[in-house]
Amino acid sequence: VTNPPIDPIREESVMSLVSFIGPRPNIFDNKGLGDVKRLEVKQPILTNEDMQKIRKISEIGDNHFVSRVLDTTFDKKKGFSGFEECLKRLCRKAENVVKEGGNIIVLSDRQFGKNRIALPALLAVASVHHHLIRKGLRTAVGLVVESAEPREVHHFAVLAGYGAEAINPYLAFDTILDLQQREMLTKDVTDTEAVSRYIKSINKGLLKVMSKMGISTYQSYCGAQIFDAVGLSDEFVSEYFKGTSTQISGVGISEIARETITRHEEAYSNLELLRDSLDVGGD
Repeated sequence: VTNPPIDPIREESVMSLVSFIGPRPNIFDNKGLGDVKRLEVKQPILTNEDMQKIRKISEIGDNHFVSRVLDTTFDKKKGFSGFEECLKRLCRKAENVVKEGGNIIVLSDRQFGKNRIALPALLAVASVHHHLIRKGLRTAVGLVVESAEPREVHHFAVLAGYGAEAINPYLAFDTILDLQQREMLTKDVTDTEAVSRYIKSINKGLLKVMSKMGISTYQSYCGAQIFDAVGLSDEFVSEYFKGTSTQISGVGISEIARETITRHEEAYSNLELLRDSLDVGGD
């Protein structure tokens, strides 16, 4: 960490987006240090192909990694109780995965649909991250987020700040490929090139965000929680975002659950206004 902020372009040689997925070794264990393996990724935004490799990594013989996918969606019929129950169940499952020898957890909302509501990606990753810290298990596992939610630089930065070692924004990729098929992008750009340009732009944004805090590596930013909460209640922050400063109190779990359920209902409604365009969403 430096003070003042770094210029991420001029100081490119010290900037790094390399991320390691998996258990962190005990630096005081000289004998066992070489036995702990971690996956190295050059940058934290995973393509769908990379994500699939991590999902299936347990099937490779003589392999150090065991990945488990945890669903972050719940049944629409359960409403608010289902929201809170899903969060608690997610934390319990994550704890069990680590105790059973798993060392990579994928938090995925791919099961969402008309009858299944997805938890907010940030709330899911932060609650699992802090639950594992409380249980003393966080360093034994890597967290990967597979979500339709992240699309802007800030979304990725916040997920990283609360423990996501890698992120797969599959809906952003699907959107880009859809634009490509409709010939709304430059004609000479291939599908692969379009996706890689998006990843490159997000990475440049992440470097800029990190550098403003004087942080030069993604590993230092991951889980660092360099944020202030605005408009979240103290109880909610201490439960799911422990350690985050909150000067202005506000909504808690019930309001966030209600907003999530309302947003899901509107997405699957027949409102004429939303047929061909997205809701502005407010500030």
